[in-house]
Amino acid sequence: MLTVRLERLGLREGARVLDLGCGEGRHVHGLALLPGVGAVGLDPDAASLGKARDGLATLPAADPAHFVRGSAYALPFADGLFDAVICSEVLEHLDDWHAALAEIARVLKPGGRFAATVPRAWPERICWALAPGSGGYADQPGGHVRIFDARALRRAIESHGFAYRGRHFAHALHSPYWWLKTAFWRRRDDHPLVRAWHRLLVWDLMRRPALTRAAERVLDPVLGKSIALYFERTG
Repeated sequence: MLTVRLERLGLREGARVLDLGCGEGRHVHGLALLPGVGAVGLDPDAASLGKARDGLATLPAADPAHFVRGSAYALPFADGLFDAVICSEVLEHLDDWHAALAEIARVLKPGGRFAATVPRAWPERICWALAPGSGGYADQPGGHVRIFDARALRRAIESHGFAYRGRHFAHALHSPYWWLKTAFWRRRDDHPLVRAWHRLLVWDLMRRPALTRAAERVLDPVLGKSIALYFERTG
């Protein structure tokens, strides 16, 4: 389940791509299936990196990829090393997200592409409202510390030497799932409605039926849980 559309990164054979905050490696796995693309996934969580490595081993005909444990605030890479950087569902977790953007700009080549995705503001505000207060949705360890306004985020990224190249919305079917989880926050995954919607999402992911794929394409502009913004490094 990719949030970034890899075809929008303009990747050619020999390109090097960093997935900053790769988690369990979903975008790295997608990149590894592109011939001749070198992918690096960075994350601070060792357990997630272990799952990312294990997942890579199950992919047929995947190119090698590397995983590094590290911080978004001090990337262990040389200046201008990467042709593209992905930062998907990460910035909303960071206290100093401007420092992370500065590091992304540093390791990206001039003319390189940057894809940033964050939770869309209005679905996210519903989640925060449904499970407020201590121990709620926004108070989890490692959880979301802010809600981004897309226009303000675009301007902030542009201030780090990037030119805006477009956007799209994604994962409309996930918005109701998270509203159910936050509405029944004390039970979360144990609630029957949450379990039922989760089964729907897994079925959609595994089978890719035409009905749900078409429904999500229609609903994404209105209901999409995430927004993806694309940029080009100009500095």
